[in-house]
Amino acid sequence: MLTEERMSTYEFPCGQTARPALSRREMLQQSSLGFGAIALATMLRDEKLLGAPKGLTNGPKRTGKIRSVVYFFLGGGPSQVDTFDPKPLLHRLHGKRVPDSIAKDIPRIARSPLENLLASPWKFRQYGESGIPISDLFPHLAQHADDLCILRSCSHDSPIHAPAEFLTMTGSLAGDRPSLGSWLNYGLGSDNHNVPGFIAFKTGTTLRPPSLSAGFLPARHQGILVDVEKGIPHLALPKGISGLQRRAQLEFLSRLNREHLERLNNHSELEARIRSFELSYRMQIAAPEAFDIERETADTHRRYGVGEETTDEYGRILLQTRRLVERSVRFVFVRSGQWDFHSEIATKHLEKCRATDQPLAAFIADLKQRGLFDETLLVWGGEFGRTPAAQGTGNKVGRDHSPSGYSMWLAGGGVRGGQIIGQTDPVGYAAIERPIHPNDLHATILHGMGVDQHELYYERHNRREIVTVNGGEVIHQVFT
Repeated sequence: MLTEERMSTYEFPCGQTARPALSRREMLQQSSLGFGAIALATMLRDEKLLGAPKGLTNGPKRTGKIRSVVYFFLGGGPSQVDTFDPKPLLHRLHGKRVPDSIAKDIPRIARSPLENLLASPWKFRQYGESGIPISDLFPHLAQHADDLCILRSCSHDSPIHAPAEFLTMTGSLAGDRPSLGSWLNYGLGSDNHNVPGFIAFKTGTTLRPPSLSAGFLPARHQGILVDVEKGIPHLALPKGISGLQRRAQLEFLSRLNREHLERLNNHSELEARIRSFELSYRMQIAAPEAFDIERETADTHRRYGVGEETTDEYGRILLQTRRLVERSVRFVFVRSGQWDFHSEIATKHLEKCRATDQPLAAFIADLKQRGLFDETLLVWGGEFGRTPAAQGTGNKVGRDHSPSGYSMWLAGGGVRGGQIIGQTDPVGYAAIERPIHPNDLHATILHGMGVDQHELYYERHNRREIVTVNGGEVIHQVFT
């Protein structure tokens, strides 16, 4: 029980002090200003008039209509010459060496042999009014060919998985910078304060933390990893605990933590922990239904492939992702792992594509039906591609890593679909027209959201750090 002395110095979250034991009349009389401030703050936030938190860029001007970004990351690296970049010459040169006339223009990077070329096991067909060629690996996604902007000339210099993924998601090989999702969560915030602004899902066993890391940004902007089966752990209120009781618990914890924070002066991780308690409370009250795909119709489940052995996991993830997009989550990172096919590419690539193709197509169609497609930017791709040459022999043949030229695609969010940007050499080793570095892609994503890459920054060591490190080139053709 509180003593009289402790009661007289009880600190409330707003920083005021008062005796906690109040009658209902006294509470209403003394807290009317607090209720008004809360209501005002809510209205200002909803109208985008609330001031930016300390440390932000004072609100970078936004002119784009994109509200959410969904990044479909394929960890391990899908093969461009088997998916979105057909190379008929590979069939004529199958088993042979790259001709010198082509080889002289191919940069020699580690582990990129120029002999024993491997023709694609899959046929390419033209789809839509645009006639974009897509392989038989993606029969469902191909029905949306006119929505896709294929980037065939993505390129960088790292053939190693971890640094290549760090570069792709953070703009740096070292992996010590904020991820793209953290930057967007930091700079643009969230339109829904009841769910995190940056949420991540994964399939497979690998998850590289820098892809979710806030880096040198305040820790509260890091990504929240969600279990596809269970959602966010401990989201439901404990049995027998009411919302008011949980609110009182969190206020007590907040008071203790903030007293500790004052002694530490400035501690990003502790500040993030305090904010996470607040967010957890709001989510326990308002967010469980966001992850409850059982609320969806049986027809929706069928279209996403939920309940089917091959597509169930990815279908559930994308169905939950659509529900998060509906709730204005700023950035959703969907990591599909185990695309690293050094052997048995004919069977393993087929398995991975079958698991993701139908859910991807259903996701696009669902966004269109709900009027969300034009305000949601979709990004698809891995940390690099695969070599046109073979690894191994016989039925075990696969492809090695190849970062010099690989394919990604964009859709939705004002993207002009039905177009191809960039080109690789005649056999598919390297970009020879309009090379696109990961920092160029990041600059383009920001541009699509109506943000200049140089206006979203963080002051660190007397330097304005930006998403694109030293700057990227916006690919304006994506949106025109």
